[in-house]
Amino acid sequence: MLKQDVRSILTDHCRLSVDLNSLDDDSDLYDAGLTSLTTVNVMLAIEDHFDIEFDDQMLSRETFQSINSLADAIDSLKS
Repeated sequence: MLKQDVRSILTDHCRLSVDLNSLDDDSDLYDAGLTSLTTVNVMLAIEDHFDIEFDDQMLSRETFQSINSLADAIDSLKS
C-alpha cells in the first residue's frame, strides 16, 4: 500500500520521460527523468500526504532514487 501511495504521488507530481507503470520499485527515478525541481515537489507532496517531515540528512539523491528508497524513508519517519 505504501509503495502504491508513492507511485500515485509520483504520477501526480512528476513528468517522467517514461511511463511510471513500466518501472520496477527499484528503478532509478532520476534515470527516468526526475529532476531536482520535481524532487522538491515530490518531497512536499509526500510530507503532506503522510503527515511527516523529512530530516535534513534524508534530503539526498539516495532517498529519492527509487520507489523502494522513498518507501523506506517514509516508513522510518512514521515509526
